[in-house]
Amino acid sequence: MAIDEEEKEEEESKIFALKTTANQERAVADMVYQTAKREKMDIRAVLAPDSLRGYVLVETPRSDILLQAEDKIPHSKGIVEGETSFDEVEHFLTPKPAVSGISEGDIVELIAGPFKGEKARVKRIDETKEEIVLELFEAMVPIPVTVQGDHVRVLDQKEQEEVEE
Repeated sequence: MAIDEEEKEEEESKIFALKTTANQERAVADMVYQTAKREKMDIRAVLAPDSLRGYVLVETPRSDILLQAEDKIPHSKGIVEGETSFDEVEHFLTPKPAVSGISEGDIVELIAGPFKGEKARVKRIDETKEEIVLELFEAMVPIPVTVQGDHVRVLDQKEQEEVEE
């Protein structure tokens, strides 16, 4: 029984998880996309969130379509049984603010800009602008420096220091 083009478009999308080799998620997602495009498969979306190690999420109406594509892709380790609901993956679709996970008093290292490599303490966080006001450790005079939230890496969090004392 063949499915014609109109029925194919009416089929409801489902989300399946594809297991991958660790740290190969982006490469596998790219290859799934390229394979689907080249072979005109009904794969509607591919998602490889940074926070989900070892898995790629694929939107397609049926798992057999993904099985077909998966056979041709290196670093893929099979499909997780069952489908995933949209509610389970929705949080991957909204970007987290760059300043999330950073709090006042944390010790950070600058990873970009003119002070790259310098260590500093967080003095204030502006979540609306996604900026952080820092006080550099190596500076002779404590001058507040404002940087973008994605230009720092947290080295030591305030809560950890309080527990150790």
